[in-house]
Amino acid sequence: MKINSPLEAYKYLPQTNCGECGEPTCMAFASKLIDRSGKTENCPPLVKEKKYAKKLAELDRLLAPEIRQVTIGVGERAANIGGDDVLYRHKLTFFNKTKMFFDVSDSMEEAALIERVKKIADFKKFYVGRNLLIDGVAIRAASNDPAKFAAAVKKVAEVGLPMIFCSFNPAVLKAGLEVAKDKNPLLYAANKDNWKEVGELALEYKVPVVVSAFNDLDALKTLAKTFAEAGIKDIVLDPGTYPTGKGLKDTFTNFLKIRRAGIMGDTEIAYPIMALPLTAWMAGIADPVSASYWETVMASVFTIRYGDIMILHSMEPYAVLPEVHLAETIYTDPRTPVSVDGGMYKVGAPDKDSPVFFTTNFALTYYTVESDISANGIVCWLLAVDTDGIGVEAAAAGGQLNSAKVKDAFEKAGFDLKTDTNHNTLIIPGLSARLQGDLEDTLGAKVMVGPMDSGRIPGWIEKNWPPKK
Repeated sequence: MKINSPLEAYKYLPQTNCGECGEPTCMAFASKLIDRSGKTENCPPLVKEKKYAKKLAELDRLLAPEIRQVTIGVGERAANIGGDDVLYRHKLTFFNKTKMFFDVSDSMEEAALIERVKKIADFKKFYVGRNLLIDGVAIRAASNDPAKFAAAVKKVAEVGLPMIFCSFNPAVLKAGLEVAKDKNPLLYAANKDNWKEVGELALEYKVPVVVSAFNDLDALKTLAKTFAEAGIKDIVLDPGTYPTGKGLKDTFTNFLKIRRAGIMGDTEIAYPIMALPLTAWMAGIADPVSASYWETVMASVFTIRYGDIMILHSMEPYAVLPEVHLAETIYTDPRTPVSVDGGMYKVGAPDKDSPVFFTTNFALTYYTVESDISANGIVCWLLAVDTDGIGVEAAAAGGQLNSAKVKDAFEKAGFDLKTDTNHNTLIIPGLSARLQGDLEDTLGAKVMVGPMDSGRIPGWIEKNWPPKK
């Protein structure tokens, strides 16, 4: 059985609270092991002392993810897929969010190919404190010409993104590997006809590989087992992605069966799963907008239900933005609120006459406030008070936001309202109005209650700033 709680992991630790791992207690270290921010090798007594050897081996086995983690690409942009332990994110969390690769074809004109690859590489959407990116490029061997494919791979490899080589022709795949052998691409795909040759390529070049059997789980499992027995460990499963009708229903059911079997202990099929929403373009939909829409629907379905990696086509904002936003949301750890670091932030280039605001460090709250202020050209100081990632209203009601916390946040930021401003004034969120009196006493400053909604700050500033002496 897997272990999914710090208490279960704690049983295998030395329980000495020696602190050599960098954590104050063994229980704290156990929590790090469960959320994968720590590794057993970081516990010196566990690793060095022979009496713990059995416990170490057993702990490593119990902590290994049920679904194998596979890495595609190299360097900072390498894509990790799989690595999950649960069927439902509320039980633990989902790790390694769905990776999205967009296709190019080796039959494209060179200028068009370079332009599309650059568009994929440059995609960036700022969202709740982080940039959402596209993960890689899938190169389709539409020409079935090894030389053409190799030339396309060479161009794509220059941007440094992870790659998928898409062809059932082993000669084409080999040509691509020859020009990108150090880039760790994913081979798509081995099937019942070419499995031997593609398997040999995966072994020779030490790269991950997709095994494919459309709507035939027995054949898919047989291929995966054959490859594993041959020494290929980095395997991705493609059960087929039908775009419409009964085929789509079967695809959805297959994804569920595969993941359930893997989580329940069937190691022969416990691998990441590939979805192919770009098959929407093969469904006979003539209108490109409708095809993009349907591709996005399919991508959403398989992001929610166990698609670890997918190949897509449409680069239109109305298609890409929902896809990357949904993946980010589904793979956010439900146990930990998304937060920013507490501290004093500058909006623009504030001086001693600029207003001072505070909000909590819940990321959605902070970036909403910061965006509303900066978009309206308000230059100010903005203090993020550490409330463990809880929003203003809930934190004020629950005690995570109080006058002592705000004073502590100012002190840690090294900011003094009396000396660092000419007005000694703090503007607080309307949802924390109850703290006004306590804050005035604690800070020795004038405290003004701002609007309930940060979108109303510009109008409030016009009427109330600078403060009357």
